[in-house]
This record gives sequence, structure tokens and C-alpha cells, in this order.
Amino acid sequence: MKTQNLLVAFSMLVTLTISNTAFGADFSQTKEKLKAAMASDMRTEKEVARDSNRRPLETLEFFGFREDMKVIELLPGGGWYTKLLAPTLAENGEYFVAYGTGRVKDRLADKPGFEKMKIVAEKAEFNRPEGARFYSLANTGLGVKRADMVLTFRNYHNFDDAARDAMNKSVFKALKSGGVYAVVDHTRRHMQKDDDENRRRFDPVKAIKEIEAAGFEFVDYSDLHYRLDDELRYEVGRKSVTGNTDRWTLKFRKP
Repeated sequence: MKTQNLLVAFSMLVTLTISNTAFGADFSQTKEKLKAAMASDMRTEKEVARDSNRRPLETLEFFGFREDMKVIELLPGGGWYTKLLAPTLAENGEYFVAYGTGRVKDRLADKPGFEKMKIVAEKAEFNRPEGARFYSLANTGLGVKRADMVLTFRNYHNFDDAARDAMNKSVFKALKSGGVYAVVDHTRRHMQKDDDENRRRFDPVKAIKEIEAAGFEFVDYSDLHYRLDDELRYEVGRKSVTGNTDRWTLKFRKP
């Protein structure tokens, strides 16, 4: 029995090793497309300057991103990641942007290489009443089914409890079984109460608990964006930490 168990364990190890090797090799084509997008004239000097800090190649490889996936990016902002994701997915994949898409719609939707970008959840409603610290979010349905991956970068902190819960549940519905929910945000100290310096930071332990509560399995984390010299004391826009904040990088899976 012991010998049989050892053989089973060895077989599983070999299979896992082969699988991991193949998985790593699969990223090569995706990586070349991402590099081409990074070298595009569409990107501004300011955007290029952030590459070394945001490390998009390593980050997307960690999440398991591939050029033939069906991918949703939440809250694309000014389109920093959009300019990398849309061209990479244009040939073999599908790319959707959702929530807060006004700037990428105005700036990129009619540009060459972005024709296949699909804008969804345009009826989502953001609101931050006077005096409130965080945004509410209504009409969160994404209108997409069986997506391979949902990504959001440095946005989770923007919303109140109910909005984050609704967003996480909408992401869960949009993903296929085995699909990945990939989240990056600025780090707040664990269980630290709100103050004037941490509004744009979020406790990673709290994020894990909330996203698991929506039905996800926590898969892994990366220290790609760990910054030892960010003392987690100051607002992310302060000169001492801006562009160099400590960020958590979390990967979840829909069962």
C-alpha cells in the first residue's frame, strides 16, 4: 500500500511538473504580444515610465492571463492596462471593459487596434454623497457569461461595503467555472481603522474574506508589488510613496 501511494504521489508530481512547464511555455506568445503593445506609439511617456513599477508582464503571467482568453477589466480608468490588454486579445481572445469606462470609450474606442473592445455595464451607477468616504455602486450586472478572467487594478478600495459585495457577486456570475478573479490594490495595515491617510488603501485580509464570501476560492498571492520602504502610514498620493506604494496582488478562482 505504501509503495502504491508513493507511486501515485510520484505520478502526480510528474504530471504537475509537466503541466507547469507547459503552462509557462504557453505564455511566450502572449508575452510577445504584450511586449508589442508596450512598445506601441499609442502609449504616452508617462505611461511607459510606470512599466518598471507596475510590472505588467510578470503580473499578468502570475494571474495566468493568455492571449486567447475572454477577459473583463473592471474600472479601466485612463486605460493604462487597456492599451496592453485590448491589442493582445484582439486576434484570438475577447476583451470587455466595465464600470467607469467613459475615458477609454472617448479616448480609445475608435482607435486602430481597439475596434474589438467591448464596453459593458454602462448602466452601472456610481454615487458618493457629500461627506461620504466611498462610492456606492448600483446596477452591477456585467452582461457577460463564461469569462475566463476578470481583472481590476487599484480600484477595490474605492467602494463601500455593499458596493464591493455587489461587484464581487457580479464577477462571480460572469466567470466560468475555473475562471480567475485577479485583484491588485494598495495595502492598508490589517484591521486599521479609517483615517485621513488610508482612504485609498485596503486591508488584504479583509479583501480575501469578502471575495471568498462571494463564492470564490483563494488561490495565491504574489509579492511582485511589495515595497519595503512603504511604511503604510501615508496617503498613496503623498510624495514619499506615490508611484511606489506597497500593493497586494491576489488571485481567486470560481469553483
